[in-house]
Amino acid sequence: MAGVDEKKQFVPLKIAVLTISDTRSLKDDKSGALLVQRVVAAGHVVAERSIVTDDVEAIRARVKAWIDDPVIDVVITTGGTGFTGRDVTPEAVEPLFEKRMDGFSIAFHLLSHAKIGASTIQSRATAGVAGATFIFCLPGSPGACRDGWDGILAAQLDYRTRPCNFVEIMPRLDEHLRRPKAQGSTA
Repeated sequence: MAGVDEKKQFVPLKIAVLTISDTRSLKDDKSGALLVQRVVAAGHVVAERSIVTDDVEAIRARVKAWIDDPVIDVVITTGGTGFTGRDVTPEAVEPLFEKRMDGFSIAFHLLSHAKIGASTIQSRATAGVAGATFIFCLPGSPGACRDGWDGILAAQLDYRTRPCNFVEIMPRLDEHLRRPKAQGSTA
């Protein structure tokens, strides 16, 4: 049955929050602040928070550094998922994915459609896994960040969520790197 299994102990994750914007600073970054507040309120740890400009190399470098950091379990970005010339978050981050999480985008658009209707098609929210790190790219509006966290991430990043959640599979995300080759394999 879906829901929270209160008999299980909560497992706090270390989450990095990245705002992608040419105009925001930590002082006026409402979306990043909302995500930080939600992460902490849920019982997780904000491992790092940063802002980078809408630049493919800057975004990719920051996300790659967090993927490579063994302390960070999850990266959440906000901003740069639209269609304007400066919106380049998917182009920067998706090449890093070892596996895409198509269901995240679908779930996000279903939630978003219920609130803003067909305007949801203006978002290229995306997610994936790289280096045993979950990466979620949300739009830059506080409303979209709230919907993404409250409607998807809060439950999926909670070990107690039934019937399944991302936390329970984390120890197996890099099993392909630890698994010895099959006997007799030349590949």
